[in-house]
Amino acid sequence: MEILDLRHFRSSDLRSLLEEESRAWSRLLSWDYSGSAEMILRYMDARILPGYAWVENNLVQGYSFFVYEGSKGVIGDLFVHPTHSGQGQYSIEERLLGHVIETLQQSPGINRIEAQLLLHETASMERPFIEEGFRRHPRLFMVLPLNPGSGNGNHSNQHLADVEFRKWSDEDFQGAASVITTAYRDHIDSEINDQYRTSAGSLRFLNNIIRFPGCGLFDPEASIMARSRSTRAPLGVILCSRVRSDVGHVTQVCVAPEYRGRGLGKALMCMACSELQKRGCRALSLTVTEANAPAVNLYKHMGFAIHRIFDAFVWEG
Repeated sequence: MEILDLRHFRSSDLRSLLEEESRAWSRLLSWDYSGSAEMILRYMDARILPGYAWVENNLVQGYSFFVYEGSKGVIGDLFVHPTHSGQGQYSIEERLLGHVIETLQQSPGINRIEAQLLLHETASMERPFIEEGFRRHPRLFMVLPLNPGSGNGNHSNQHLADVEFRKWSDEDFQGAASVITTAYRDHIDSEINDQYRTSAGSLRFLNNIIRFPGCGLFDPEASIMARSRSTRAPLGVILCSRVRSDVGHVTQVCVAPEYRGRGLGKALMCMACSELQKRGCRALSLTVTEANAPAVNLYKHMGFAIHRIFDAFVWEG
């Protein structure tokens, strides 16, 4: 067994493993991972994807990669072939993570590391993180069936007469970034993702989820901006992607603090549900931090069920 720099390999060395990983994403999360897999393979052939691969009998049986974002490192993925997963006192996953964490912590200028591992059950990968001083935040992967006649898209906006709703436009980037930054000030999620703390960071976050396939294919028809009719100020936003042809995923939903408690968040959710259902979606998923009780309670009230619990990890040097 060897753990080697991922940049020693070509896409052909990793393709079969990524096909196995794509099956795992489909089975566990109803997620078409093929777009993300192809992007990973392109980066490998360009020799620009930092990370590590576990090799046995000249075959890549596991890998983990990371990216640098200024003074922050983000662990992008971790996967080991199911026939080798979890073996030994220190699993292959833990050894790969150990190499990634050590590399990032020793990288000049890096003072923050973030990771979210959707494929791994909560606490299953915590040892290498906790040993290096990371904080763990359990998160929920929740799913709502979008059955015809279920009423998922029903919501009265009678208390929101002063709010204008419209489908996403590229003109909305700045307004959405403003809402995100304001909504997440002193919020648990800004501890998990520091991009929410500034307007510039929120713009980078928006660009990533709209332009790249990491969270599915962006769906502008099911993404909605809410603005004040009188002042035109942005009040809320919901962004959705298609993670499979018949499955939608909420990549962001937030409401300006002054409009919380007035039903705006639920209205945005219901509008997105209605639009997705109308165009053949059978389910809608989202992720939410377990400690964010108001959001979790809203989603449960709307019919979302907890499908999986995973972890987000954060280290600040």
